[in-house]
Amino acid sequence: MAERSFKREVQKLYLGDGEEFHGEGILAVTKALLQSGVSYVAGYQGAPISHLMDVLNDANDILEELGVHFEHSASEATAAATLAASVNYPLRGAVAFKSTVGTNVASDALANLASGGVTGGALIIVGEDYGEGSSIMQERSHAFAMKSQIWLLDPRPNLPSIVRAVEQGFALSEASNTPVMLELRVRACHVHGRFIAKNNARPRFTLSDAVENPVRDVSRIVLPPASFLHEQEKIQKRWPAAQTFIRENALNEFFAERAQDFGIILQGGMYNTTVRALELLGLADAFGECKIPLYVLNVTYPLVDDEIKRFCGGKRGVLLIEEGQPDFIEQNLHAILRKAGLETRILGKDVLPMAGEYTAATVIQGVLKFVERYAPHLIDKERLPRVVRRLAGVPEPAGDQIHPRPPSFCTGCPERPIFTAMKLVERELGEHHVSCDIGCHLFSILPPFNIGATTMGYGLGWASSAAFKTGKTDKRTISIMGDGGFWHNGLTSGVGNAVFNQSDSVLLVVDNSYTAATGGQDILSSHAVNPIRTTKLSIADAVRGVGVKWVKTITRTYDVAGMRDLLKEALTTKEKGPKVIVAQSECMLNQQRRVKPLMRKLANQGKRVVRERFGVDADTCTGDHSCIRLSGCPSLSIGPNPDPLRKDPVATVLDSCVGCGLCGEVAHAAVLCPSFFRADVVSNPSAWDGLKGGVRRAVIGFLQRRTDRRLAGIFAG
Repeated sequence: MAERSFKREVQKLYLGDGEEFHGEGILAVTKALLQSGVSYVAGYQGAPISHLMDVLNDANDILEELGVHFEHSASEATAAATLAASVNYPLRGAVAFKSTVGTNVASDALANLASGGVTGGALIIVGEDYGEGSSIMQERSHAFAMKSQIWLLDPRPNLPSIVRAVEQGFALSEASNTPVMLELRVRACHVHGRFIAKNNARPRFTLSDAVENPVRDVSRIVLPPASFLHEQEKIQKRWPAAQTFIRENALNEFFAERAQDFGIILQGGMYNTTVRALELLGLADAFGECKIPLYVLNVTYPLVDDEIKRFCGGKRGVLLIEEGQPDFIEQNLHAILRKAGLETRILGKDVLPMAGEYTAATVIQGVLKFVERYAPHLIDKERLPRVVRRLAGVPEPAGDQIHPRPPSFCTGCPERPIFTAMKLVERELGEHHVSCDIGCHLFSILPPFNIGATTMGYGLGWASSAAFKTGKTDKRTISIMGDGGFWHNGLTSGVGNAVFNQSDSVLLVVDNSYTAATGGQDILSSHAVNPIRTTKLSIADAVRGVGVKWVKTITRTYDVAGMRDLLKEALTTKEKGPKVIVAQSECMLNQQRRVKPLMRKLANQGKRVVRERFGVDADTCTGDHSCIRLSGCPSLSIGPNPDPLRKDPVATVLDSCVGCGLCGEVAHAAVLCPSFFRADVVSNPSAWDGLKGGVRRAVIGFLQRRTDRRLAGIFAG
């Protein structure tokens, strides 16, 4: 079950020549692929382009009508390898995945593809996950593009520019026989806008044409001596062809080129942020009309020397806005200008940070420093925005500090009880080395669980504990892996490796029934019926198939006591060899997305609907709050104690409770106070519900009045 459906939005893909398209960046990318005559598309989900896979999946009927094959790949490496279809045939193909981690996984295939080169256009759409909202290590795609000499597009974040980048990306690939990487930042993926559509184009050369008329060209295969010739071809033929195409088709853009004797060079993806910074400084308007010359690099690799020299010639100084490190473009600019004998000064990381996301606040500070150096008269200090007033010598009172909010499991997450159980086992058996993996379960490294020592990559949870195999101790390591990571890479790199090397450690596979962390896409072990994918395969059967003997499955992770006992058994059993626990429960977030609309619909139809809620009896609660420390549920909080004789705040359950029951399970498994109660919230109650409610109120009222009379007697005495 995907995070959301795009069935309605994909109808916009039918828009034809001259019609206006309104929508989001990812949907525009899909439309551009179809307008470009793409033959096949593949990919693997990951932020910020996860929903590109969802859009393509929902648009599969439209793709099939055009003769386009779409494949939801097993991994980024699988996706990249499909581009082999464009090596010998004039087939346009595109793949998509998250960067840089996805690019790293795909690196073997991409390096071979770039070496041999392509005949048809090959486009690699990467979601650039860099900056404050990132969930991965801070690296850039630029380094990979340089390493393998894959041309890198970084279009301005508006729909016409993104659509043009897709269309021209295919043409650039074909003109230079080189795969092209299209980099889309988070904001580019989610930006909304409009563009004038074109008719969708059927592939001029089809997949069946290729299959029925096979072509073999040994010179395209990466083996010596061809591989040595590939390197020479890159430099002598492909590079000049790419630069010529970029220049002749004006892929890079100049704005207000002669307005000043200084200017700004920027990555295309930084255009909106830069123009906003200039607008706040009074140097541009909201529509991009600038008082400062701009040279926008919609292609950040390779640079076009002639365009650089044209823009910098006659200018005293140029500011380069290059997000991230190292400063690849800045070094390249220095080399181009010095070789050309131009003395234009380049400012970049000396006025802007070397690392970190270039937010509007960051960019405006750098631009202010630059403009004050070359034209201070253009700056009106009285109208400066707050973020730079102090920088310009204008006093500004300090604002309130924002408290940090670390990520955590969602309310009702079925992974939370797993780590609660691990903390309970830790009480009895002591701490164990825990190797984490990529996925929601990585939140266990944070409070209140504080579990996990390392994470090395998607599906590498068990592999990252491989070095701890020693016969000097009976203590076992624990590794965590999600079902998505398991099918992506973990079955071979983790499970197969542990069996082959006779590991005696424990693996816990969190089985949510789909890749919950990336948006709920189906995988081999999904429980849902998928008409175009194979599902309902067993993780337990898969690990047995590669040789694991000790395999246990728990079908309800909210059973904290059962989870605790199973973990304890895995860590203490005398049986040697790798041990696998498959912990199953559906992702609560996706479950609520499915169940809540259904319950609302039934309630609106007058049907009886029952929702479970939990609460805390304030009279019973001791104020120990172990329930909060052991579960960390966001719906558990503290509230004032209603008893005037007790000062400690009591636990309370907020309205965000989804009724998963974990709080009560923790109280039972950890032998805590029995202060939790379950309540059924009934919409459209029946007559029987009304009768039961009346009896309960009468009995409770009678008992409460009796208690009140007894207490009154005590206080009177």
